[in-house]
Amino acid sequence: MASVLVCSSPLIGHVTPMLAVAAGLVERGHDVRFLTGQRFGRRVAETGATFVPLPPEADFDDTKLDEAFPGRVGLKGPKGIRFDIKEIFMRPGKAQYGAIKAAFAERPVDAVLAESLFMGAALLLAGANPGRPAVINCGIVPLSLASRDTAPYGLGIPPMPGVAGRLRNRALQTFTEKVVFGPVQKYADEVARDVTASPFPTFFMDWPRAADHIAQFGVREFEYPRSDLPDTVHFVGPVSQGGSAATSGTTAPVLPEWWADLDAGRPVVHVTQGTVANRDFDDLVRPAIEGLADDDVLVVVTTGGRPLDSLSGPLPRNVRVATYLPYDELLPKTDVLVTNGGYGGVQFALRHGVPLVVAGETEDKTEVSARVAWSGTGINLRTSRATPGAVAKAVRSVLSNPSYRDASNRIGLAIRDSRGVDGLADLLEGISAGRAPHADAD
Repeated sequence: MASVLVCSSPLIGHVTPMLAVAAGLVERGHDVRFLTGQRFGRRVAETGATFVPLPPEADFDDTKLDEAFPGRVGLKGPKGIRFDIKEIFMRPGKAQYGAIKAAFAERPVDAVLAESLFMGAALLLAGANPGRPAVINCGIVPLSLASRDTAPYGLGIPPMPGVAGRLRNRALQTFTEKVVFGPVQKYADEVARDVTASPFPTFFMDWPRAADHIAQFGVREFEYPRSDLPDTVHFVGPVSQGGSAATSGTTAPVLPEWWADLDAGRPVVHVTQGTVANRDFDDLVRPAIEGLADDDVLVVVTTGGRPLDSLSGPLPRNVRVATYLPYDELLPKTDVLVTNGGYGGVQFALRHGVPLVVAGETEDKTEVSARVAWSGTGINLRTSRATPGAVAKAVRSVLSNPSYRDASNRIGLAIRDSRGVDGLADLLEGISAGRAPHADAD
């Protein structure tokens, strides 16, 4: 049995996949503590892990970010990104680091498992830290490691082959590190020196490179090739391998009375904005409904937990709505998924061989959407606010071109063969037993 400290920033999109990690490790018999915000204490306890609250100076309510961080109001583009990284993620790093050290003092830890924006874990890797436990970065978003073969993470730019591509990537990486995020890197170094007497271990966005291992919750087939990929990267597959309700993380609800309509012979188009970026259905849900109103398809919408009446206004006759639906039952009946591009939801669709239309440019969605287009599994609308015409045109293209489903089936096979959290558990148990883990677990 290993003693594990799971760490997550107190944001629902970060905590949810790490809850699956905690639950899976508890099931394998490990002693798991989970360090995160007070708001998630009950959900942590439900996994069987022991909840460890973040100190107040590192905790906040992610449903009220503008109240917790009033300086971010009105900021857009690079200024907004720099503010969020510095204030929401980097500044709490010192208190996170202190909380990790306090957990160590309470009882020994064999491994720290942290998502990529939990900067307290990154600070463990700064300077000399003799006797520290293994640090495993949990890749809950597309692989963010800088590479000579890829553009910097966050730009949504697909790979370009050859010398020209590498020159482009180097120039973009230099500009990103020195100009766009230069002030943030300077602040990261200041924080690191304050608590460890050493600068930040890497460029702040690339800290997983310094971790002992990276458990990437995806498959190699859905990731850009990197000739310089470190052997510390292990593609273990998505955290969710089946059974969850449509991005809800809860018990599957009772099937709606219209469920039989899914078998009536019309193509089924599932539309969702997930459970996080779903406050404005005019971003994607409404455009999809309007654009497909006259098409001979069945449009199935989930509101991601919001009340059904939050989708105001009349609905066309070909639309069905539910708060959540069980994906293991819905996706085998689905011909196209229209989504804003959450990493977990997209991979769940791929697991079932469902092609996609994606429209998302917030959080990690720019990179997920870019990989959908690059992999041939769907169409990227390259926007966070789609138009009805664009959605309808893309859905029709995906329905009429079997190459999208073929590509999705190909990646889906790799996902179905992956082990997910069990793959991470295998890695952890190998470390605990002193065995050298394999470079890839998929």
